[in-house]
Amino acid sequence: MKRLVWVGAVAVALVLILVLALRVLKPAAPAGGEEETVSPIVAVHVAPIVRTTIHGYIETWGTVEPQPATERLPPASARVAAPVAGILAQVLCAEGQRVPKGAMLFRLDSRVVDVAVTKAKQSLQFAERAFERQKQLGAGEATSQKVYQEAEQNLVAAHNELANVQTQRALLDIEAPLAGTLVRVSGRPGDAIDLSTVLAEIIDLDRLVVSTSVRSADIARVRTGLPVTLTARGSPSDASAPAPDTHRGTVVFIGAAVDGKNDTVTVRVSVPAGAALRPGQFVDARILVEERRDRLAVPVEGLVSEGGSSAIALVEGDKAVKRPVKAGLREGNLVEVEGEGLKEGMIVVAAGAYGLPKESRIRVIGR
Repeated sequence: MKRLVWVGAVAVALVLILVLALRVLKPAAPAGGEEETVSPIVAVHVAPIVRTTIHGYIETWGTVEPQPATERLPPASARVAAPVAGILAQVLCAEGQRVPKGAMLFRLDSRVVDVAVTKAKQSLQFAERAFERQKQLGAGEATSQKVYQEAEQNLVAAHNELANVQTQRALLDIEAPLAGTLVRVSGRPGDAIDLSTVLAEIIDLDRLVVSTSVRSADIARVRTGLPVTLTARGSPSDASAPAPDTHRGTVVFIGAAVDGKNDTVTVRVSVPAGAALRPGQFVDARILVEERRDRLAVPVEGLVSEGGSSAIALVEGDKAVKRPVKAGLREGNLVEVEGEGLKEGMIVVAAGAYGLPKESRIRVIGR
């Protein structure tokens, strides 16, 4: 019995010694009774706040088409058709050919009309001789007034008949209504054509526009004369291929009505003469609607959105401190910011700002 008591006493003593040892090894708590928490070090990329000019754009797309008629110019395209029905005798043009205004394009079979022209000329010659004979006789002397007037009327009628058949003959020669390039030729010799047959289409390739659609919510920012950057769609996917050509145009027309199907307004942009664009081609259009000079900007990845507000993380020593800002226009990799105390040259977290607490220790990568 005494032995069991002795063993129990020894065990209690060992427990007390262990408790005392743990208390001695435990670090002292900081003042105030709270335990110290060590924040982790976050690796980030940084960049300076820059002062630059920020542009605002409306980006859309459209198709290249001939310029419609304006107050000062006729339309830049035309579909060529015969003014009379007949048989196509000659095709004097080819697709891709550039022709001046009035150039002969097609001829219809003129054999019947040519006979009528010859007959009308002969009738005119006869009427002229008859009238000359009456003039020599003199009205009211050797001939009656009635016969003299009949000869004069026959002469007028012969002139009118010749003019009529010559007009019919001229209608058989189909000319270019404007200067331009023949983008389509469909007539062939021997074809029977009528007034609805389109024989060719001509477009003045130096007078093209891009027809685009702008949302009605943005149309108030668009006005004629604004510069537009045009880029052909369907650029090569190969990274080694040359970049697609861009062209500079201007807004020349803003529609007055909103399309109820898609809530957009038609906007036309001029295409510079000689541009490598063709009718029907799809084109991306970027309309410059605003320019803000001397503005502070940060990298887009450095702007954090939290709860409907924006913030950036300013670098202060080895810490990053979040500051609320007002975000503005975005262009490329930069976004405009405004905020109290912000200055050009201040360093901000450019990548890795998402998820950072309000204040955290950082390690800059790349320094």
